[in-house]
Amino acid sequence: MHMHEDDHDHGPKDIPVKFILEDPESLTDSDKPEREVMAAKGQHLLSAALSAGINIEHACGGVCACSTCHCYVEGGMDRLAEATEEEEDRVEEAPGIQINSRLSCQCIIESKEGEPIVVRVPAWNRNAVKEVPH
Repeated sequence: MHMHEDDHDHGPKDIPVKFILEDPESLTDSDKPEREVMAAKGQHLLSAALSAGINIEHACGGVCACSTCHCYVEGGMDRLAEATEEEEDRVEEAPGIQINSRLSCQCIIESKEGEPIVVRVPAWNRNAVKEVPH
């Protein structure tokens, strides 16, 4: 299932988010291991990544029905919406869970102020079959 780019107007994309890609070539067709993108308040991290060409796996289309968009929030957790019980249940199904594990489809940016947002996408999170938007 493919999640289409978020078409909801969240306002200006003026919040920097750094994505650290452990396997950048499979996610971006580039060998650049870090990518800083601009996101908007109210936007999901998955949507921000996809808009910037970072193809984080999201088998369920970003509706919290799987754990394929699992990532590690290494900075700025206080700027994101708290995990719901439903998200926490899904995260428990993901490989390599840590205390900072989140589902990127459920991480909504809530604040423009605070520690920089830094997200690590593990090497095992790769889209083996690249989907083409319809």
